[in-house]
Amino acid sequence: MPEQSPRPKRRGRLFRCGAAFVVLCAVAGYLVVQYVTGGGNTPGCKVVSGGSAAATYEFTPEQAVNAATIAAVGTGRGMPERAVTIALATALQESGLRNIDHGDRDSLGLFQQRPSQGWGTPREIMDPAYAAGVFYKHLAKVPDYTDLPLTVAAQRVQRSGFPTAYAKHESDATLLAAALTGQSAATLTCEGRPAATRAAGPDAVRSALVRDFGRDVLEPAAAEVGATSTPSPTPTPSANATGDGGRTVTLPVTADRAEQGSGRSLRERGWQLAHWAVANASVLHIERVSYAGRQWVAGNTDSRWRPEDTADSAGAEKQPEKTDTADEAARTANEDVGAVRIVTAQ
Repeated sequence: MPEQSPRPKRRGRLFRCGAAFVVLCAVAGYLVVQYVTGGGNTPGCKVVSGGSAAATYEFTPEQAVNAATIAAVGTGRGMPERAVTIALATALQESGLRNIDHGDRDSLGLFQQRPSQGWGTPREIMDPAYAAGVFYKHLAKVPDYTDLPLTVAAQRVQRSGFPTAYAKHESDATLLAAALTGQSAATLTCEGRPAATRAAGPDAVRSALVRDFGRDVLEPAAAEVGATSTPSPTPTPSANATGDGGRTVTLPVTADRAEQGSGRSLRERGWQLAHWAVANASVLHIERVSYAGRQWVAGNTDSRWRPEDTADSAGAEKQPEKTDTADEAARTANEDVGAVRIVTAQ
C-alpha cells in the first residue's frame, strides 16, 4: 500500500493556523475599538452609595448621558429626588436607559412613549429632554406619587402590560438619582475614554448644559451659546482663557429658579453639575472636573474623585491615596460651593 503524502496534512495545519490568526486579529481589532470609543455596551461608569452601605451600580457612558439628562430635567422642573428615582427606574425598564428608535408597536425612546397615544411626535419623543419632561408632566398629576410604591407610581404614568416590572430597578435608580441630583457627593465616576464624536470643547459643553438644564435655568449659558444677546451681569459659565488654553468652562453654583423654595442646597446643585459633567465626559471629551476641593480626571485606573492637592496641573496623580470614601467626600463637599470647573480635552 503506497505511503500517504504529508502535503494534505501540512496544508490542513496551515489552514487552521491561518484561521486562528484571522480570529485573533479580529478580536484584537475589536478590543482596540472598544478601548478607543469607550465600548458600546460595556460598563464604563459606576455609582456608589453615599452612606456606609456598599451598594454599587455599573452602567455604560451612553446610559450615563441619558440618566444625567433625566435628572437635570427633573430638578429643572422642581421635582423631588423621588420623582427622579421613579423616572430613572422607568427608563431602565422600558429601554435600558438607551434612546432606542423602536419598540412595541409605535413605542419610541427612553420611556417607550407612543406618538399614537398623544405623547408627542416621533421626533419629540426621540429627544431625551422632551421625553423626560413629558414623563414628569404626567407623573406630577398622580396624586401622592411620592408616597406610592415606585412600581405603582410608574405604572400610573406608563400603563404598561407588565405593571410590576419597574420594582426590580428601584435600588439602581435610587443610587443614580442620589448622585445625579447632587444629594450624594463624589459618588459617580466614569472612565472617560473619548467617544467617537465631534462634540468637543467648551462650546459643546455649554450647548449640552442648555439642552439638559434649559435656557431659563442656565440663562447665562444660553446667552453665550447663542452669541446674539447681551450677557447678564450675573456670574456666567465662561471659558477660562488661562491655564488650560481656553478649554475650561467655569460654572458658578447658584440657585436654580425652578428649585427656589424646594429645600435643595447649593452644595447639591454643585454636585449635580459636577456629576453631570462626568456622566457626559466621553461624549463631550471632558478631561477633568473639579468641585468643592475634589477632582475627577479621565483615564485614571479607578477614576475616583480625589482631593485636588493630590493632582498636578495636568491632572496627573502625585501620590496614591489609600482611602477615599463617599463619607469623606461629603464632608469635603461642604467646604466650598463656589464653582464647578470643567476642562475639555485638547
